[in-house]
Amino acid sequence: MTIQPKDHLLFFGDSITDNDRNRQLSDDLGGGYPLYIASYLEHRYPDFDLRFTNRGIGGDRIQDLLKRLTTDCLALKPDVVSILVGINDTWHTLGDPNFGSSSIGPAFEAHYRELLSTIIESGVTRIILMEPFLLPCPADRYEWRPDLDQRLQVIRKMALEFNCTFVPLDGRLNQLGIAHTFQHYTGDDGVHPTRAGHVEIANAWLAAFDI
Repeated sequence: MTIQPKDHLLFFGDSITDNDRNRQLSDDLGGGYPLYIASYLEHRYPDFDLRFTNRGIGGDRIQDLLKRLTTDCLALKPDVVSILVGINDTWHTLGDPNFGSSSIGPAFEAHYRELLSTIIESGVTRIILMEPFLLPCPADRYEWRPDLDQRLQVIRKMALEFNCTFVPLDGRLNQLGIAHTFQHYTGDDGVHPTRAGHVEIANAWLAAFDI
């Protein structure tokens, strides 16, 4: 996948993508990885007329992205759609009797498959799937793994099946956290990136895009 001179890139996801963007300003990118990616690409391609849109909303799950897919994605006519979702699907099921059961994967896959199929049917074929991630700080985040790991496998499967560009984040951020402390990349909750974490996410995205 390559960047085209007039590409419109849309970032679709939850709070990690949202990162305090001003929703009253349609072109506000927030303060996280979408801003870093846009800044780099505008610097790298000064003669290109690139557009960037952030449509992350804190707390969203895969079904929430489906509900607003038309208004917050397809209606904006992007050329490239970048998706990061999944950690809230795990978080919202904590305490559920079926948490971590084998039924998690198929249900998540059905929603994700519908999302990707609809995007492709609209004519958008350049899709980037970003892997959700979780760092074990605090230590109780280990308890989330039986659920989240199933969702990671689904996203990897969907990336292959739908020929999407895949951005691996979970192993990358855990590797860095082991070397430099987990808090350096996700603060005190293991989920929301620090500035350093957002830079690493942006770097992984650009590397997957072969830039």
